Amino acid sequence: MRNGLLTVFKKELARFFSDKRMVFSTVLLPGLMIYLLYSLMGSAIMNKFSADETTPPLVAVFGSSDAVEPMLSQSVRLADFAAKEDAMDAVRAQTLDALVVFPEDFDAAVSAYEIGSSAAPNVAIYYNSTSSDSQAAYTLLDELFSGYEATLCNKFDINAGGVGYDLASDTDETSSFFSMLLPMLLMMFLFSGCMSVAPEAIAGEKERGTIATLLITPISRSQIALGKIMALSVIALLSAASSAVGTILSLPKLMSGAGSISGSLYSASDYLLLAAVIASTVLLLVALISIVSAFAKTIKEAQTLVTPLMLVVMFLGITAMFGNRASGNSAVYLIPLYNSVQSMVSILTFDISALHLLLTVGSNLVYALLGTLVLTRMFRNEKIIFSK
Repeated sequence: MRNGLLTVFKKELARFFSDKRMVFSTVLLPGLMIYLLYSLMGSAIMNKFSADETTPPLVAVFGSSDAVEPMLSQSVRLADFAAKEDAMDAVRAQTLDALVVFPEDFDAAVSAYEIGSSAAPNVAIYYNSTSSDSQAAYTLLDELFSGYEATLCNKFDINAGGVGYDLASDTDETSSFFSMLLPMLLMMFLFSGCMSVAPEAIAGEKERGTIATLLITPISRSQIALGKIMALSVIALLSAASSAVGTILSLPKLMSGAGSISGSLYSASDYLLLAAVIASTVLLLVALISIVSAFAKTIKEAQTLVTPLMLVVMFLGITAMFGNRASGNSAVYLIPLYNSVQSMVSILTFDISALHLLLTVGSNLVYALLGTLVLTRMFRNEKIIFSK
């Protein structure tokens, strides 16, 4: 049995690695494209939403305030407009960052104002939210005027200094970010990796007519099924690893404004546990896609039949976004594919349960073995294998 299994295993790997174009498109291209795409997205987002911090905002002021004008002149560049309407048009055209309009006799009105007696004097700040520079100018002016207002009737402070009140650690921020994003991405990468090779190896053999040659060899159908699943799993893992590496390398660029988020907080043991979950998940996915592909007459038909499974995998990956922690219910870790998502979340949130990980990896291996047995029976059914 061992020799037959290794023969099929080597045959599938040789078929794949002998085709340089297939190796490039399946293993190298996904990671490269993801890295370039995410890096470009990160650069575009930063350019879109980052204001120019080297130059003070350009602001027009109508009305006057002896108390506020010194602060304004130190924080912004003042622009001269003859009419307020012209300044508003300039803000709309994004040639002016903001327009400040003081009410008449602002300082006197502020001094005479009594809380609750009437409407308080209002300073209008006009800005354009579609411009990052204008948005930054509004934020600066709002903080400046809020600070000035606080000096007039400030009875107490709230979070004075602004440092030390947020109790979230770097570990909390990192685990929250990665546990929300990576399970979905990894499940999609794993599925796409399996999808790129499994239909070719099963439905492709049927379409080319080479499945008959393989089945008449002195190798049992179970060895053929298991050998194909093992070889396809290795190839799918390489494809998924390429995509995952491309994503991890591009995340610093994509999330350049996300503060202290860093994958360096995870240890080698965390990555090994994640690899175990991924490997068992790939075996299950390859078995499922191989079974579906065995029903198909052509590669194109196999890809169509696998679409519902793809939607299920995507949905299960998205569920990682709906909670901060992995489920504590052990029965959840017996549910195919969903258990993998939950185990990934538990690893990425540093909330690892040995029992849950064993249930996930063990059940995935059992389901993959059952899938291999189903595929073996399908190989023995000539109506399925030789369907036209």
